[in-house]
Amino acid sequence: MDMIAPDYLIRDEATLNTLYGEISPGAIAKEIDYIHPHYRAMIEASPFVVMGTSGPGGLDVSPRGDPAGFVHVLDDKTVLIPDRRGNNRADSLRNIIHDPRVTLLFLIPGVGETLRINGSAAISVDPALLERFPFRGTLPRSVIVVTVDRIYFQCPKALVRSELWNPEKHTPRKSLPSTGTILADITAGMVGGEQYDRDYPERLRTTLY
Repeated sequence: MDMIAPDYLIRDEATLNTLYGEISPGAIAKEIDYIHPHYRAMIEASPFVVMGTSGPGGLDVSPRGDPAGFVHVLDDKTVLIPDRRGNNRADSLRNIIHDPRVTLLFLIPGVGETLRINGSAAISVDPALLERFPFRGTLPRSVIVVTVDRIYFQCPKALVRSELWNPEKHTPRKSLPSTGTILADITAGMVGGEQYDRDYPERLRTTLY
């Protein structure tokens, strides 16, 4: 932060509004408080959603993914998200217990627009809800029930600028440190290493669901 000049930091909304100007009418009109059929189509086409939560330990952003349609629209105010097997940190779930506010960002491969939901969440283990999400012979441990407060699509500028869906811009995985290397370096060799990397494909296969 030593190189950040404090005199140039924006600290109030009036200054921010002067810098950015008026909100475009479309940016307001697209935001509604229910799941319109067009927005439902976007949810059902998405295989990937990022969920943001807040709790006593701070903020958390968690990726969620399954085949397209894995998030179920229960009605025009409610979506259901299966909580699949993970590393048991359960940061998002712990946050929801303390603060039900959540935000969701849906991505659809090849589509520039994203879909955003702001709302509140609860964690359910109702067998009837769990049974809606069978996959490869397993059910989720819980279902996150999200009540929609606001929903709207986001314009494609960010994805166009980033060329996120352009395969020619994809980064070869081997050009970055492996997970085993990262863990080994962070933990001074206590966790990770080459054997960790060799075992990972099979470990992923057996623990995916």
